[in-house]
Order: sequence, then structure tokens, then C-alpha cells
Amino acid sequence: MSRLFDTIKLGQQQLNNRIFMAPMTRGRASPDGVPTELMAKYYAQRAEAGLIITEAVAVSKDGLGWWRAPGIFTAEQQRAWKTVGQAINAEQGHAFMQLWHMGACVHPDFLGGKDALSASDCTLSGEVHTPSGEKKQLRQARAMQLDEIQQTQQDFVVAAKAAIDAGFSGVEVHAANGFLLDQFLRDGSNQRSDLYGGSINKRCRLVLELIDAVADAIGEERVGIRLSPSNAMWGIADSQPLELFSYLVEQLNSRKLAYLHVLEPKPEFGHVIKTVATLAPTLRKLYRGTFILNGGFDQERAEQALNNNEADAIAFGVPFIANPDLVYRYKNKLSLNEVRADYFYTSDSSLGAEGYSDYPLAKQQQVQQNTSEQPA
Repeated sequence: MSRLFDTIKLGQQQLNNRIFMAPMTRGRASPDGVPTELMAKYYAQRAEAGLIITEAVAVSKDGLGWWRAPGIFTAEQQRAWKTVGQAINAEQGHAFMQLWHMGACVHPDFLGGKDALSASDCTLSGEVHTPSGEKKQLRQARAMQLDEIQQTQQDFVVAAKAAIDAGFSGVEVHAANGFLLDQFLRDGSNQRSDLYGGSINKRCRLVLELIDAVADAIGEERVGIRLSPSNAMWGIADSQPLELFSYLVEQLNSRKLAYLHVLEPKPEFGHVIKTVATLAPTLRKLYRGTFILNGGFDQERAEQALNNNEADAIAFGVPFIANPDLVYRYKNKLSLNEVRADYFYTSDSSLGAEGYSDYPLAKQQQVQQNTSEQPA
């Protein structure tokens, strides 16, 4: 039997397999960032995953810049997340909620015209869909003041407590993909000269302080973190990525976190910094805890990675979109549903379940096939 189906202990929890669901923004929340009943169904369908890591969830209004992405900073959002948590738990699933702040990736249209917040005055590359329905280029963000940094740390703490209250097993701190925490880590976007900028240890200060604050609030074993050393989304870059992420991971070793989740996209998926070598093997050797790897894996490559001790678990993205029963399909060597990429992200609420929670289960397909094969 493949190691993908071995149990694994994560914090205080025993998980049934090492096939994790990667965090994937889908844009199916309400315009106010409130999770929907459809989202509860979507996650419950995929509860056979060893661990579900939810789509990114905003910890504050100034950190939410993706149209119809969810938040957890209002009472209404928090109540709705309890419905999602209950749906996952009813299927004996385990889930961590990914918490984020988008920083300079928030367009001012989301903020009533105010500037977005970042490590420094900077403009990232790319376009976003705004509440008006238009797609607009990102604008220059401004450097956060110290009190705003402290407030953001507190926002993550409040969000983490709300996630646990909603029935989630833990939270993943999103420090990847060019969003706020990644903007503080990289010298391409962090030009500060205070205690949060300059040297590598100062640029890592916010992430480590925030991790400690969240861990103090809900317990270290309930906290994971995601990094993306070679990801170039939004034009993010650093002059010494090996030194930066090696230092950060060594510091994380003194925290007994649930896991370290590293995204290193395959070249065919784009957004790769071509001048940066793959860092996951180095970080794997450095990190003394549970190591999750993500980035375009299929079953064969995932099995090879586990057999080669490249990771303790593999997070799958796109395969889980089209195959809510991915674990069953992998275990039984069944073919996968064809993914409908046009529905990856959508702000069209009229679509309902289409391309989201309407993918057929293998057992349903088998019944239909058997029925069609019966003689008239």
C-alpha cells in the first residue's frame, strides 16, 4: 500500500492519510465575505482528505481584496464558519483554516479609496477584480505604522480563536504567495529601516511575532504556516532567498508547530522565479517537524516524494477541485474527473453549484455505469 494512505499524527490528532487538500480561493462567499451553505457542502464533500486546509480567510477588512473571498472578522462571518466547521466534523473530517492579509494586493476600491497596507511604500504587479466588477491594476500601497502592525497581529489572534470556536482543528498562517507577511519577508518589497526591516532577522520579525501570538492564543500544536520560497506571484522577490528562508525555518524549529507547508510550483504552472533554485529539499532537511509539500503533484509524483522522504504529507490542489472523493479514487486507482478550469474562480453567484460542488463521485459513476450495462 502506498504511503499516501498511512496515518499521520498532526499535533494531538491522528489523521487517516497523507493526502491533504491544499488551500484554494474559489470566490464563492457572499459579497460581504460570508461563507455560504454551498461552501459547507463543498468542504464536507472532501472530508476524506487527511487534512483540509481551507481557502484563504481574511482576518480584517483592510486585508480582504479578493472579490467574494471569505473573512472571519465580523459576527456574521464567524457564525457562518460554524456551519462549515459542523459540516466537516459531521463527516469525521479534520480542517485547518488558512488566515491571510493581502497587504499591497488589496486594491483601494475595496477600502473606500484608501491606500492598501504593506511593509513599505510599494506597488506589486497584477490585476484584481474589484467590487465594481472591473478588473484593475494594483496601486501603490503605503508602509504600515507600528500600531497598525500590532493591530494586524491582534487580528490574526482574534481570527484564530474564532476558527477554533467554529470547530476547526487549527489554523494555517498564510506567509506565502506575495501577500502581506511575504511582503515583509522579502527585501524586494520591504524597505523599512526599523525593527521590521533591513536584515533578514528583522524582516522575519513580524512573521515570528505573529506565529507566537497565535500559538499563545490557541496552542502551538494547532498552528501551521505556509511559505513559497520560489513563487513570484505579484512580482514578489528577494535577493537572498536561500539565506532568508533557511533562517526563518531554523527559527520555526523552536516553535512546536503543527506543520510547515511549502509551496514550490512546477515550472509549467508559471509564477516561478527562474533564477531561484528549488529550496524545498534544503528546508526539508532543516525543519524538524511535519513537512507538507505542495505544487502540481499527481498520485505518482506524490508517492515518489513520500518514498524519497521529501515530505511527510502532500497537499493537492486542482485534483481536489474536480474530485471530492480524491482519496477513494487514488486508493482504488480510478480515473479522475476532468477539471473545468473556467470555474476555478468566479464572482457569478447565479452559477450555484456548477463547477464547484457538482462534480460526480466515483461510486455514483460506477452505479450509473452498472445500470446502463444491465440488459433491458
